[in-house]
Amino acid sequence: MLYDFHELQRSFLTPLAAFSSNSAQLFTNPYSPWTYTPLAKQIAAGYELLHRIGKDYEKPSWDIPFVDINGVSCAVQQQVVYSEPFCDLVRFSLTHDSSCRPQVLLVAPLSGHHATLLRDTVRTLLQDHDVYVTDWIDARMVPLAAGSFHLNDYVHYIELFLKHINRDTHVIAVCQPTVPVLAAVSLMAAQQRPHQPKSLTLMGGPVDTRQSPTQVNRLATTKSYNWFENNLIHRVPARYPGAGRRVYPGFLQHMGFMAMNPDRHFSSYSDFYQHLVQGQDDSAASHRRFYDEYNAVLDMPAEFYLDTIKTVFQDYDLPQGTWEINGCLVNPAAITHSALLTIEGELDDISGLGQTEAAQHLCSQIPAHKKQHYVAQGSGHYGIFSGRRWRQKVYPVIKAFIQQHA
Repeated sequence: MLYDFHELQRSFLTPLAAFSSNSAQLFTNPYSPWTYTPLAKQIAAGYELLHRIGKDYEKPSWDIPFVDINGVSCAVQQQVVYSEPFCDLVRFSLTHDSSCRPQVLLVAPLSGHHATLLRDTVRTLLQDHDVYVTDWIDARMVPLAAGSFHLNDYVHYIELFLKHINRDTHVIAVCQPTVPVLAAVSLMAAQQRPHQPKSLTLMGGPVDTRQSPTQVNRLATTKSYNWFENNLIHRVPARYPGAGRRVYPGFLQHMGFMAMNPDRHFSSYSDFYQHLVQGQDDSAASHRRFYDEYNAVLDMPAEFYLDTIKTVFQDYDLPQGTWEINGCLVNPAAITHSALLTIEGELDDISGLGQTEAAQHLCSQIPAHKKQHYVAQGSGHYGIFSGRRWRQKVYPVIKAFIQQHA
């Protein structure tokens, strides 16, 4: 019912958003006489602000046609190379022969935002690597006939993708997938399967949420499993391909994202209005780019979301050694082949300090010379994989680590 009410609300807001967009152009187009009236900039800014608050945000495109390598602009080829019902494996490579470049599997989080949130991560990695990305599909677009999707299925997907790439691969997991990725590699190592990655980089993820618990962790532990199932899980309305599927809706997740830092978002929108009035086009464009991505959310399969709440945040199955998948115990101590790099942001308010580093202790049989931990000073959660600190501080560490263990 809540999902249906949300759709009804969107149906009312869509015409208002379109009207606001057209009205903003009426007061900014140089051929419109209204552009030269008093307060035209203030009125136009108000209309655009209303448009952006009321509009519906679709999944952004990757938009990586070129990448700069040593001052040379190189064309990038993007293609879906493998598909499962809930995820596409997308390969980014240079259009000229790049067979000698290291292969990186970048595992994007399935935690509300689209994989395109890692656009800057991909663009930077492409300077020195071919990059495969897990591009998760909005659960409301997956028909019921495709079946359910659990946390264990996520682990299985990682194994399938590594097998498909079928070359020496370096895996990078950002945030939420640090847990299923570590589980997948642990199972592959325990069963001595091929295609184990040469290196494993875990970035800002909830490997052991008992360490430095954040607001996210506290929410998961102060509410019961039944509370999450009864209050956050809804069925997809009839107008989508996934009609009837139980999901954690993207709009509820977005409300949670905004509620974590309401003052910051209010200030950002207020600044956006001022930038429009003052003609600071670059600053306004930067706001649009960020929120076009941040406001675009997807629905998560209910089974996966609830499994994650219980396994990762409430029962701590991975660090306590009690997680079983298809009768096999997930034991990171089985990993001996893959090198391990863990990365944390000093100011991360999503995954606190120590949560990712816990993997260093769990992977006890990896030799010391193949293990490294790095803390990005002054960096928050998003700063470890996007922005200036990512490009200037974090990426050089990852690049050197991959080169060392290639």
